[in-house]
Amino acid sequence: MNIFFHELRAYRKSTIIWTVSLVLIIALFMSFYPAFAKDADSFKKIMEGYPEAIRNAIGFNLGNFFTILGFYCFPLSFITLCGAIQGMNLGTSIVSKEVREKTADFLLTKPITRTTIMTSKLLAAFISIVMTSIIYLIVTLILTFQVKTDEFSVKILVLLSLTMFFIQLIFLAIGVMISVIVPKIKSVLSVSLTTVFAFYFLGMFSSSTGEEAKRYISPFKYFDTAYIIKHSGYEASFLIVSAVIIILAITASYFVYIKKDIHSV
Repeated sequence: MNIFFHELRAYRKSTIIWTVSLVLIIALFMSFYPAFAKDADSFKKIMEGYPEAIRNAIGFNLGNFFTILGFYCFPLSFITLCGAIQGMNLGTSIVSKEVREKTADFLLTKPITRTTIMTSKLLAAFISIVMTSIIYLIVTLILTFQVKTDEFSVKILVLLSLTMFFIQLIFLAIGVMISVIVPKIKSVLSVSLTTVFAFYFLGMFSSSTGEEAKRYISPFKYFDTAYIIKHSGYEASFLIVSAVIIILAITASYFVYIKKDIHSV
């Protein structure tokens, strides 16, 4: 438990920064909604001039964009990108920071197992993500009720918002796996940004082609906002794939971490 609370304190500052940043982003975008809703027809004509492939790539759906939920899907794509970077950052730093800060020897000589160390670190990272998601969801609900011009489904809004949390978990798991596999990571942020943006642009590419199978390439396309709004739920196949990725990545991370030699110098 000492490791858990130590890690939680270590993540406190970054968690606050990421949470405040996400809240500010959604507050900025949602403040624009009343103006968009009043001039919906003019803006719709402008967007109709863009190719459908481009509109799909940026997550712009003309069919529901001018409803409060449809409009929310637009900033949500940027919100999930930021959330993914947070998750990846936490995951990548879990083991690599001990090597980078030369504290691995001190940690591993304590009378605790490597499994306990990994579990404590993962739990602290998980709690940080949960706290970010809860605060973000509460603020989003408040803001949406403030700017709405018509009635909307709170259930669908919650489902849409939770997509950020699921994507964060996926990238947390990927980050942990990279952290234990790569011998020494000099810059966690550069690895996180490179990985997340690579998947993000792969997701944009898969949307522009319109091929359903290519959606499996990028976690950013596992939760289709148009499908969620229409069916009030997630696509089961992509939920299963998400769970498989998380379980396999975490399991592999434990296996490698328990067996590998970790040097602090």
